This record gives sequence, C-alpha cells and structure tokens, in this order.
Amino acid sequence: MGIYVYMLRCVDNSFYVGSATGDDLSPRIDQHNAGSFPGCTFSRRPVILVWSEYFDRITDGIAAERKLKGWSRAKKEALIRSDWAEVSRLAQRRAGLPKTG
Repeated sequence: MGIYVYMLRCVDNSFYVGSATGDDLSPRIDQHNAGSFPGCTFSRRPVILVWSEYFDRITDGIAAERKLKGWSRAKKEALIRSDWAEVSRLAQRRAGLPKTG
C-alpha cells in the first residue's frame, strides 16, 4: 500500500497539503468537503483537488508532503500548472544560489 500526497484549493483560495494512504483519493476529498477533519479545511470548504501524486513508499510520500508544505504559494501554483521551469527558478535562493538539501 502506498500514499497519495495532495493539494487542495480552499474556498478562500488558500492551499492545503495533505496525504492519504490507500489506492483511491476520492473518499479523502469527500471527507474534507464533509467537514470530517477539524482544522484548516473545516472552515474553508468547499475544497477542490488541484494536484496529487502517488508514492509507492510511504516514507517518500511523507517526505514530499513535508517539503511541499514549506513551499511558497508561487511555487505551489507552478507545480499545479506543471511549470517545471518555474518550479526550478523558484527553488533558487534569493541570492541566486541553489538550495542545498
């Protein structure tokens, strides 16, 4: 069993990044929209799935989720558009040096 990492766009135009184990992401999105989870998405419904990726290894998915949560809004929007050149550009430090790690 693997894990999905996903990004939701909330009604207030904010993003939520989460993860769910299993082979079908639809029930998890339905749970968010039903208000099953207290927290970020509860008061920002309805939510729309804007991006997801499946990972065979749960540890890889959790690492990706943590990384995405730290991304800027602009970088998340570039990922949603699959604009890899922009994701790469935004991964650069302000001084123009590549990030390490």
